[in-house]
Parts: sequence; structure tokens; C-alpha cells
Amino acid sequence: MRSPSHGTTLVDTWTTATTYMFSSAVAANRAMTGAASDDSAADCGQANDRIEAGETRPEWHAEFTDTDPDSLGIGDSVAFTKTVTEADVRAFAAASGDTNPLHLDADYAERTQFHERLIHGVLVGSLVSAALARLPGLVVYLSQDFEFHAPAYPGDRLTATIEIAEDLSDGRYRLMTTVTTDDEKTVIDGEAVVLSGPHPE
Repeated sequence: MRSPSHGTTLVDTWTTATTYMFSSAVAANRAMTGAASDDSAADCGQANDRIEAGETRPEWHAEFTDTDPDSLGIGDSVAFTKTVTEADVRAFAAASGDTNPLHLDADYAERTQFHERLIHGVLVGSLVSAALARLPGLVVYLSQDFEFHAPAYPGDRLTATIEIAEDLSDGRYRLMTTVTTDDEKTVIDGEAVVLSGPHPE
């Protein structure tokens, strides 16, 4: 059972404990891709689960709002929602090498101030990359900054939302990025810069 309150002290402690905060979500995106296609996935508690480029799944939900269907523009946004499962957490640990017991060991986590296991912060952040994949054309990360505000737990249904805030020219855009829970708690927020262009022929 979760602790009845996650106040400022808990959030501050969690933020301090998140020492693996990253400057670019590229590594997280690669880890997620590797986790889904790695033949060793069965060793971490799930069946081998290959995924193809552009594939979607019934429990995923994506919504794209654009001001001009022919090009990206200020105010365009994408939201991507999925439940982060126990299998996702263990596959991510195997792909990334992050075997912190706070994410994997229920007995250990129960003795902490969180009282149960947390989803890796980088795994939460990788949902932003999943939202980017729903933009039209070829989109490549140039930078990503995250601030972690609250923990997320295996089984949480999370929504990553990106909104184009500025056209930096030459196909580069500055984005506002957030990940929230179903009850609208902000888990992370930040900014990204991406390069956007047409798909190769």
C-alpha cells in the first residue's frame, strides 16, 4: 500500500535520490527499444516481445493536435498514454543495467520512505520520446531537460505531453514536455529541442 501522503519532504527526498537524471532522453529511448526486442527479455520476467517500427498496441493511446496538417507549428501538441507495467520496469532494468533495488526489490522498497517500488525516472521520461514518435515526419532529439517532481509506481497509467513552444528555424523546434498520472499529478516536466524533417524516400 502506498504511503498516505507524498508531501514536500517526500518529493524533495525523491528528487535528491534520483541521481541518474539525464541530460538527453536518447539513452532512454534506446533502452526502451532494446528492452522490447532483446532475446534476453524472458530472463527478466517477461516473454520475448519484439516490436516493429511504427507499431501501436491496443492499450496505448495517442492524440495529435495540429494547427496546420502540412507542417509543424507553434501550439501543436501530442499526448501519449500507456500503463507502465511490472514487465516494463524489469525489461528496462535489464536493458539499461539500472538494478537499483528501489525499483526491483519490494522488501527493500517497503522499508524506504516510499513504501513500495518506484518506476525508474528515466523510464518515465522515455514516454516523452514515445510522444515525439507520433509527430509527423522524422523527429530527432537534440536536447532534453527534465525536472522530477513526484515518484511513479509500477502499474501507473502515465501520459506524456509535448507542445511546440518555439520555431527555432532550420527544422528545429523547442518543446514543452510533461509526464502526468491519471489523477493529473505532474511526475516530470521540462523542455526539449528537436530536429524535424521529412521521412526518407
